[in-house]
Amino acid sequence: MTVPSVKNSDPVRTAVVGFGISGRVFHAPLIASDPRYSLDFIVTADPERSRQAKSSYPAADVVPTVEELFDRAAEMDLIVLATPPVTHFGLAVEAIHRGLDVVVDKPFVPTSAQGEELISRAAEAGVRLTVFQNRRWDADFLTVRKLLKEGSLGHVRTFESRFEWWRPEGFGNWRDTTPVSDGGGILHDLGAHLIDQAIQLFGPVEESYGETSAHGDSRGKGGADQEAFVSLLHTSGVRSRLWMNGAAAQAGARFHILGTKSGYTKWGLDGQEPALDAGVRPSDPHYGVEPESTWGRLGIDGSEEQVRPERGAYPEFYRTLADALPGRGPLPVDPAESVQALRIIEKIHSQS
Repeated sequence: MTVPSVKNSDPVRTAVVGFGISGRVFHAPLIASDPRYSLDFIVTADPERSRQAKSSYPAADVVPTVEELFDRAAEMDLIVLATPPVTHFGLAVEAIHRGLDVVVDKPFVPTSAQGEELISRAAEAGVRLTVFQNRRWDADFLTVRKLLKEGSLGHVRTFESRFEWWRPEGFGNWRDTTPVSDGGGILHDLGAHLIDQAIQLFGPVEESYGETSAHGDSRGKGGADQEAFVSLLHTSGVRSRLWMNGAAAQAGARFHILGTKSGYTKWGLDGQEPALDAGVRPSDPHYGVEPESTWGRLGIDGSEEQVRPERGAYPEFYRTLADALPGRGPLPVDPAESVQALRIIEKIHSQS
């Protein structure tokens, strides 16, 4: 099989499979805003989403099935899987078989074994495989990384991180009803982010345990969990405590970090997702800039100061990938790191 080559001067011919929240809000806008890519195909069978895709990206061919897309594999270099996680393994296998580079949205795949197999298949085929862990480029996460690098907190002892919303009606998609064996539930969905962030900050995990809850209404019939807690002890000695909840009437702090010199507390979620959903493009001068009302505070009780956050940078994922595809740099996310998080998620589910 001949693997397509990406010439440095040519845009990366890209297909986005799925035009729900992931494809519409994240991938398509980020790809379309980067001149090193061309958005050539969008796959969706939904009539309304198809109309929206054609209106927003008139230069792209909108096709109803992946079968039709793969029939035109010679016309693309990169495929982005923005579909429910139960589909990721099969679609990625087919893309790798056809010599295409692959971006898989998180959660990577339902099981760590599937993730390991995809990594092996991609290596054998000589194609690039990566996972869209966009939360590594949240403004607040980048700010925490900077504070740690500067030593502003001293030696960190505990790290608390939350993704919490008030959505008592549920998310309205696979997160609510897909069994955890197929990658459903909030631990797979948001745990893929929070566990990944904790490992990025504090290194490998020595011990882990967790709790999950399904609240017993229609959203739980498929075995999906709607609430989860994870505790990680890193080999560095830091204890990470992570909360995920889609039905939180009052959300806790996004980050609460305690060190030997000071603490840092930040409320509210990164603003890039709602900005992209509202039509703001990454080229906008205000994209990724957090309002002062959401800035975190550093210090000790009675002596705190606001911290100007770093700028949110989701476009960095595709910028880094553009360099990696022709071999000029590392992938934005090593898929083996997503497998590490999956092993932790599997352990917690096995104990719940």
